[in-house]
Amino acid sequence: MNPPKPASTISPMHSILDNTPDTSGTLFVVATPLGNLEDMTFRAVRILKEAALIAAEDTRHSRKLLSHYNITTPVISCHEHNEARVAEKLILLLQQKKNIALITDAGTPCISDPGYRLVSAVLPHDIPVVPIPGCCAVAAGLSVAGLPTDRFLFAGFLPRKVSHQEQAIQALADQPATLVFYESPKRIRPLAERLMAILGDRQACLAREITKLHETFIRGPLSSIIARLDPHIPPKGECTLFVTGAKAPEKLSSRDLESLIQDRMAVSQQSTADLAKEISQQFHVSKKQVYDTILKFKP
Repeated sequence: MNPPKPASTISPMHSILDNTPDTSGTLFVVATPLGNLEDMTFRAVRILKEAALIAAEDTRHSRKLLSHYNITTPVISCHEHNEARVAEKLILLLQQKKNIALITDAGTPCISDPGYRLVSAVLPHDIPVVPIPGCCAVAAGLSVAGLPTDRFLFAGFLPRKVSHQEQAIQALADQPATLVFYESPKRIRPLAERLMAILGDRQACLAREITKLHETFIRGPLSSIIARLDPHIPPKGECTLFVTGAKAPEKLSSRDLESLIQDRMAVSQQSTADLAKEISQQFHVSKKQVYDTILKFKP
Protein backbone atom coordinates (compact mmCIF):
# COMPACT_ATOMS: atom_id res chain seq x y z
CA MET A 1 0.00 0.00 0.00
CA ASN A 2 1.45 3.32 -1.05
CA PRO A 3 1.69 6.06 1.62
CA PRO A 4 -0.69 9.00 1.20
CA LYS A 5 0.62 11.95 -0.77
CA PRO A 6 1.49 14.90 1.51
CA ALA A 7 -1.17 17.63 1.36
CA SER A 8 1.47 20.30 0.77
CA THR A 9 2.81 18.68 -2.41
CA ILE A 10 2.12 20.69 -5.60
CA SER A 11 2.49 19.29 -9.08
CA PRO A 12 5.67 20.71 -10.66
CA MET A 13 3.74 21.56 -13.83
CA HIS A 14 1.20 23.72 -12.02
CA SER A 15 1.48 26.71 -9.72
CA ILE A 16 -0.89 27.40 -6.88
CA LEU A 17 -1.42 30.79 -8.53
CA ASP A 18 -3.12 29.03 -11.44
CA ASN A 19 -5.95 27.96 -9.12
CA THR A 20 -7.90 31.16 -9.70
CA PRO A 21 -11.66 31.58 -9.14
CA ASP A 22 -13.84 30.02 -11.86
CA THR A 23 -16.29 32.93 -12.00
CA SER A 24 -14.33 34.30 -14.95
CA GLY A 25 -11.31 33.59 -17.05
CA THR A 26 -7.82 34.71 -16.09
CA LEU A 27 -5.56 37.19 -17.82
CA PHE A 28 -2.02 35.79 -17.74
CA VAL A 29 0.75 38.35 -18.27
CA VAL A 30 3.46 36.16 -19.81
CA ALA A 31 7.13 37.08 -20.11
CA THR A 32 8.83 35.83 -23.28
CA PRO A 33 12.52 35.59 -24.30
CA LEU A 34 14.48 38.74 -25.13
CA GLY A 35 16.12 36.89 -27.98
CA ASN A 36 17.29 33.39 -27.10
CA LEU A 37 14.27 31.09 -27.41
CA GLU A 38 15.76 28.71 -24.83
CA ASP A 39 14.93 31.29 -22.14
CA MET A 40 11.22 30.41 -22.30
CA THR A 41 9.93 28.85 -19.06
CA PHE A 42 8.03 25.55 -18.89
CA ARG A 43 5.11 27.30 -17.25
CA ALA A 44 4.95 30.01 -19.92
CA VAL A 45 4.77 27.37 -22.67
CA ARG A 46 1.98 25.53 -20.86
CA ILE A 47 -0.04 28.69 -20.24
CA LEU A 48 0.23 29.75 -23.89
CA LYS A 49 -0.87 26.30 -25.04
CA GLU A 50 -3.82 26.09 -22.66
CA ALA A 51 -5.12 29.67 -23.15
CA ALA A 52 -8.17 30.26 -25.31
CA LEU A 53 -6.47 33.26 -26.92
CA ILE A 54 -3.08 34.97 -27.03
CA ALA A 55 -2.97 38.77 -27.22
CA ALA A 56 0.36 39.66 -28.88
CA GLU A 57 2.06 42.99 -29.54
CA ASP A 58 3.04 41.91 -33.06
CA THR A 59 1.41 38.68 -34.27
CA ARG A 60 3.97 38.21 -37.06
CA HIS A 61 6.89 38.59 -34.67
CA SER A 62 5.36 36.18 -32.14
CA ARG A 63 4.76 33.46 -34.74
CA LYS A 64 8.43 32.44 -34.60
CA LEU A 65 8.25 31.82 -30.85
CA LEU A 66 4.87 30.08 -30.99
CA SER A 67 5.94 27.85 -33.88
CA HIS A 68 9.16 26.90 -32.10
CA TYR A 69 7.15 25.51 -29.18
CA ASN A 70 4.33 24.11 -31.33
CA ILE A 71 1.78 26.49 -29.79
CA THR A 72 -1.35 26.63 -31.96
CA THR A 73 -3.50 28.88 -29.78
CA PRO A 74 -5.34 31.61 -31.75
CA VAL A 75 -3.59 34.99 -31.68
CA ILE A 76 -5.01 38.53 -31.69
CA SER A 77 -3.09 41.77 -32.12
CA CYS A 78 -2.86 43.97 -29.01
CA HIS A 79 -0.41 46.85 -29.29
CA GLU A 80 0.06 50.47 -28.25
CA HIS A 81 -2.35 51.88 -30.82
CA ASN A 82 -5.29 49.48 -30.40
CA GLU A 83 -4.90 48.32 -26.79
CA ALA A 84 -7.80 50.34 -25.36
CA ARG A 85 -10.19 49.15 -28.09
CA VAL A 86 -9.08 45.50 -27.94
CA ALA A 87 -9.41 45.52 -24.14
CA GLU A 88 -13.21 45.71 -24.43
CA LYS A 89 -13.30 42.55 -26.56
CA LEU A 90 -10.90 40.70 -24.29
CA ILE A 91 -12.89 41.60 -21.17
CA LEU A 92 -16.02 40.06 -22.72
CA LEU A 93 -14.11 36.85 -23.45
CA LEU A 94 -12.67 36.77 -19.94
CA GLN A 95 -16.16 37.19 -18.50
CA GLN A 96 -17.13 34.11 -20.54
CA LYS A 97 -14.51 32.14 -18.56
CA LYS A 98 -11.94 32.21 -21.36
CA ASN A 99 -8.30 32.37 -20.25
CA ILE A 100 -6.20 34.88 -22.19
CA ALA A 101 -2.41 35.21 -22.32
CA LEU A 102 -0.80 38.59 -22.97
CA ILE A 103 2.66 38.69 -24.56
CA THR A 104 4.82 41.36 -26.16
CA ASP A 105 7.61 41.11 -28.71
CA ALA A 106 10.20 40.37 -26.03
CA GLY A 107 10.49 40.45 -22.26
CA THR A 108 7.81 41.24 -19.71
CA PRO A 109 4.62 43.03 -20.83
CA CYS A 110 3.92 46.44 -19.26
CA ILE A 111 7.64 47.19 -18.67
CA SER A 112 8.03 49.91 -21.33
CA ASP A 113 5.86 47.64 -23.48
CA PRO A 114 2.10 47.43 -24.13
CA GLY A 115 -0.06 45.87 -21.43
CA TYR A 116 -0.71 48.54 -18.83
CA ARG A 117 -3.95 49.75 -20.42
CA LEU A 118 -5.28 46.21 -20.73
CA VAL A 119 -4.41 45.25 -17.16
CA SER A 120 -5.88 48.47 -15.74
CA ALA A 121 -9.08 47.95 -17.77
CA VAL A 122 -9.47 44.34 -16.61
CA LEU A 123 -8.94 44.82 -12.87
CA PRO A 124 -12.19 46.75 -12.09
CA HIS A 125 -14.15 43.72 -13.38
CA ASP A 126 -12.73 41.45 -10.64
CA ILE A 127 -10.99 39.35 -13.27
CA PRO A 128 -7.83 37.63 -11.99
CA VAL A 129 -4.58 38.94 -13.48
CA VAL A 130 -1.65 36.56 -12.94
CA PRO A 131 2.04 37.16 -13.83
CA ILE A 132 4.04 34.41 -15.52
CA PRO A 133 7.55 35.72 -14.76
CA GLY A 134 10.56 35.38 -16.96
CA CYS A 135 12.86 37.59 -19.02
CA CYS A 136 13.22 41.31 -18.41
CA ALA A 137 16.06 43.41 -19.79
CA VAL A 138 16.22 45.49 -16.61
CA ALA A 139 16.83 42.51 -14.31
CA ALA A 140 19.03 40.61 -16.77
CA GLY A 141 21.33 43.54 -17.48
CA LEU A 142 21.48 44.75 -13.89
CA SER A 143 22.59 41.31 -12.70
CA VAL A 144 25.82 41.55 -14.75
CA ALA A 145 26.37 45.32 -14.91
CA GLY A 146 28.77 45.31 -11.97
CA LEU A 147 26.96 48.26 -10.37
CA PRO A 148 25.13 48.47 -6.99
CA THR A 149 21.91 46.43 -7.05
CA ASP A 150 20.51 47.07 -3.57
CA ARG A 151 18.45 49.90 -5.06
CA PHE A 152 17.72 50.82 -8.67
CA LEU A 153 15.40 53.25 -10.43
CA PHE A 154 13.96 52.31 -13.81
CA ALA A 155 13.69 55.53 -15.84
CA GLY A 156 12.72 53.76 -19.08
CA PHE A 157 12.74 55.90 -22.21
CA LEU A 158 13.43 59.57 -21.45
CA PRO A 159 11.68 62.34 -23.46
CA ARG A 160 13.09 62.80 -26.95
CA LYS A 161 13.11 66.59 -26.89
CA VAL A 162 16.55 67.69 -25.68
CA SER A 163 15.34 70.30 -23.18
CA HIS A 164 12.83 67.89 -21.67
CA GLN A 165 15.42 65.12 -21.53
CA GLU A 166 17.89 67.37 -19.74
CA GLN A 167 15.23 68.30 -17.19
CA ALA A 168 14.47 64.62 -16.59
CA ILE A 169 18.16 63.83 -16.07
CA GLN A 170 18.59 66.80 -13.72
CA ALA A 171 15.69 65.50 -11.63
CA LEU A 172 17.63 62.24 -11.18
CA ALA A 173 20.95 63.89 -10.30
CA ASP A 174 20.66 63.31 -6.52
CA GLN A 175 19.08 59.85 -6.79
CA PRO A 176 21.32 57.37 -4.91
CA ALA A 177 19.89 54.30 -6.67
CA THR A 178 21.46 52.85 -9.81
CA LEU A 179 19.70 54.41 -12.80
CA VAL A 180 18.35 52.29 -15.67
CA PHE A 181 17.50 53.72 -19.10
CA TYR A 182 16.11 52.24 -22.30
CA GLU A 183 17.15 53.94 -25.53
CA SER A 184 17.26 53.28 -29.25
CA PRO A 185 20.62 52.62 -30.95
CA LYS A 186 20.43 55.94 -32.82
CA ARG A 187 20.03 57.99 -29.63
CA ILE A 188 22.15 56.05 -27.14
CA ARG A 189 25.34 58.10 -27.68
CA PRO A 190 23.63 61.52 -27.28
CA LEU A 191 21.90 60.21 -24.15
CA ALA A 192 25.22 59.06 -22.66
CA GLU A 193 26.77 62.45 -23.48
CA ARG A 194 23.96 64.35 -21.74
CA LEU A 195 24.13 62.05 -18.74
CA MET A 196 27.87 62.73 -18.39
CA ALA A 197 27.38 66.49 -18.83
CA ILE A 198 24.76 66.64 -16.07
CA LEU A 199 25.67 63.78 -13.71
CA GLY A 200 29.42 63.68 -14.21
CA ASP A 201 31.61 60.83 -15.45
CA ARG A 202 29.92 58.09 -13.43
CA GLN A 203 30.53 54.36 -13.67
CA ALA A 204 28.09 52.75 -16.10
CA CYS A 205 27.30 49.70 -18.21
CA LEU A 206 25.79 49.65 -21.69
CA ALA A 207 24.01 46.37 -22.44
CA ARG A 208 23.15 45.68 -26.08
CA GLU A 209 21.29 42.76 -27.65
CA ILE A 210 20.90 40.93 -24.32
CA THR A 211 20.73 37.10 -24.84
CA LYS A 212 21.08 37.51 -28.63
CA LEU A 213 23.87 36.53 -31.01
CA HIS A 214 25.71 39.86 -30.76
CA GLU A 215 25.20 40.37 -27.02
CA THR A 216 27.59 43.07 -25.80
CA PHE A 217 28.33 44.69 -22.44
CA ILE A 218 30.48 47.83 -22.26
CA ARG A 219 31.45 48.68 -18.68
CA GLY A 220 33.37 51.66 -17.32
CA PRO A 221 33.00 55.43 -16.90
CA LEU A 222 30.47 57.10 -19.19
CA SER A 223 33.37 58.76 -21.01
CA SER A 224 34.86 55.39 -22.01
CA ILE A 225 31.47 54.10 -23.17
CA ILE A 226 30.97 57.22 -25.28
CA ALA A 227 34.45 56.79 -26.78
CA ARG A 228 33.54 53.28 -27.95
CA LEU A 229 30.33 54.42 -29.68
CA ASP A 230 30.85 55.61 -33.25
CA PRO A 231 29.17 59.04 -33.65
CA HIS A 232 28.36 58.24 -37.29
CA ILE A 233 27.43 54.55 -37.15
CA PRO A 234 25.00 53.74 -34.32
CA PRO A 235 25.16 50.28 -32.75
CA LYS A 236 22.58 47.71 -33.78
CA GLY A 237 19.98 46.26 -31.45
CA GLU A 238 18.14 47.25 -28.28
CA CYS A 239 20.15 49.20 -25.69
CA THR A 240 19.85 49.36 -21.92
CA LEU A 241 22.12 51.78 -20.06
CA PHE A 242 22.88 51.41 -16.34
CA VAL A 243 24.44 54.36 -14.46
CA THR A 244 25.66 54.49 -10.87
CA GLY A 245 23.54 56.63 -8.55
CA ALA A 246 24.67 59.74 -6.72
CA LYS A 247 27.13 59.38 -3.85
CA ALA A 248 25.85 60.22 -0.40
CA PRO A 249 26.80 63.82 0.47
CA GLU A 250 29.63 64.23 2.95
CA LYS A 251 28.44 65.26 6.41
CA LEU A 252 29.62 68.62 7.71
CA SER A 253 31.24 68.67 11.11
CA SER A 254 30.00 71.27 13.61
CA ARG A 255 33.20 73.28 13.05
CA ASP A 256 32.82 73.13 9.25
CA LEU A 257 29.19 74.21 9.54
CA GLU A 258 30.11 77.19 11.70
CA SER A 259 32.85 78.22 9.26
CA LEU A 260 30.48 77.90 6.32
CA ILE A 261 27.79 79.98 8.03
CA GLN A 262 30.25 82.73 8.93
CA ASP A 263 31.45 82.90 5.32
CA ARG A 264 27.88 83.06 4.00
CA MET A 265 26.81 85.70 6.51
CA ALA A 266 29.76 87.90 5.52
CA VAL A 267 28.52 88.16 1.91
CA SER A 268 24.77 87.47 2.16
CA GLN A 269 21.90 89.67 3.27
CA GLN A 270 19.46 86.78 3.52
CA SER A 271 17.17 86.40 6.50
CA THR A 272 18.08 83.78 9.09
CA ALA A 273 15.24 81.55 7.91
CA ASP A 274 16.17 81.79 4.22
CA LEU A 275 19.86 81.18 4.86
CA ALA A 276 19.09 78.20 7.09
CA LYS A 277 16.83 76.70 4.42
CA GLU A 278 19.43 77.16 1.67
CA ILE A 279 22.29 75.59 3.62
CA SER A 280 20.08 72.78 4.92
CA GLN A 281 19.01 71.77 1.40
CA GLN A 282 22.49 72.16 -0.12
CA PHE A 283 24.38 70.15 2.50
CA HIS A 284 21.60 67.87 3.80
CA VAL A 285 21.87 69.18 7.34
CA SER A 286 18.98 69.61 9.76
CA LYS A 287 17.37 72.99 9.20
CA LYS A 288 17.00 73.47 12.97
CA GLN A 289 20.70 72.76 13.50
CA VAL A 290 21.64 75.33 10.84
CA TYR A 291 19.16 77.89 12.22
CA ASP A 292 20.45 77.53 15.79
CA THR A 293 24.05 77.82 14.59
CA ILE A 294 23.28 81.02 12.67
CA LEU A 295 21.77 82.57 15.80
CA LYS A 296 25.08 82.03 17.61
CA PHE A 297 26.74 84.51 15.25
CA LYS A 298 23.92 87.05 15.10
CA PRO A 299 24.76 90.35 16.86
